[in-house]
Amino acid sequence: QVQLVESGGGLVQAGGSLRLSCTASGSIFRINVMGWYRQAPGKQRELVAVTTSDSSANYADFVKGRFTISRDNAKSTVYLQMNSLKPEDTAVYYCNAGLQRTYYSATYNYWGQGTQVTVSS
Repeated sequence: QVQLVESGGGLVQAGGSLRLSCTASGSIFRINVMGWYRQAPGKQRELVAVTTSDSSANYADFVKGRFTISRDNAKSTVYLQMNSLKPEDTAVYYCNAGLQRTYYSATYNYWGQGTQVTVSS
């Protein structure tokens, strides 16, 4: 079994900061991609940021310059530092990992349970 466990969500005022963490555990051979998505009420889930095993990163335009994704491969953990938060950043944030469970297996996507981020104006 593979589990992704997120933490760090909460309530913050506009302009504030939060740091999300997500740790993968279980039978894992290699984690190729880790990232964060979010889903606001009534909206589709959207990509926030992703990082590969060599720590290259890509961001959605709406978070560039405000959010930073980072990764600790030794701990199978990905972080999302969120600064200058806006009310429109309010959403459930989901951790995602594309990983192989064995050397021979394909890469499959796994999701965390989500963590609520609420930004008040």
